[in-house]
Amino acid sequence: MERIEIKAPAKINVGLNIVSKRADGFHNLETIFYQIHDLFDELIFEKSNKLELILIDKNENLETDNIIIKAIKLLEQKTRQKLTPKITLKKNIPIGAGLGGGSSDAASTLKAINELYKLNYSTEELKSFALELGSDVPLFLCNYPTIGKNRGELLEKTELKIDYPILLVNPGIHISTKEAFSNIIPKQNLFNYSEIYEHEISVWNRKLVNDFETSVFNRYPEIEKIKTKLNENGAMFSLMSGTGSTVYGIFESYEKAKTVAELFPKLYFVFIGNK
Repeated sequence: MERIEIKAPAKINVGLNIVSKRADGFHNLETIFYQIHDLFDELIFEKSNKLELILIDKNENLETDNIIIKAIKLLEQKTRQKLTPKITLKKNIPIGAGLGGGSSDAASTLKAINELYKLNYSTEELKSFALELGSDVPLFLCNYPTIGKNRGELLEKTELKIDYPILLVNPGIHISTKEAFSNIIPKQNLFNYSEIYEHEISVWNRKLVNDFETSVFNRYPEIEKIKTKLNENGAMFSLMSGTGSTVYGIFESYEKAKTVAELFPKLYFVFIGNK
């Protein structure tokens, strides 16, 4: 095999609780990671004689130490061999938006290079490598919703299925994960995610929280206004995803979600998943 094409999906957090700070400086969390499979970055991996990362949209401002390159370099360390794929990337998931785009790209890179170069690593080994790249990279090695604990690497499959359209709204504000965690105050989680089936979606608003919302909303009121508008216009449930800045709302119908989507400024990133 000389070429692999992968769609790297986005995710949302259905609830997100930071329960304690660890001795290693990271935080223990509890959440449900729910992948949005119809919003995805597109990656093509091809064998080559030099390592290249080509961006289809030249206007994208990606870091020079891109996590895709970090994933390649990590595999080079593990295999002790030079890996020189040509990677073509089309970014569709907003950056710094709490949707896991970079982490999803990294997980896709681990999977693709493992297959392209026949490295024969197991999924569990790849999950271990993924955790070295970021706390939410391992979740993208699963293609189903998971309950995430510890740093996010302890993943338990959940049968949660959201059978309604999910409207994602992002105002283009880039929020640093490091910055978001620096302002968080850990507290006990009072919700048992394994019991989410006992509650109707409309009840989630009283049960599920994202612990980052308070500090993010205080600093960026524009993001809080998005959540307010979703709720005022009929969202069954709404929440900020991850450390922000995307807020999503779950609606009873695609037509309703589409109508609400049109209420936001044209400069916003707006996407309806689960169409």
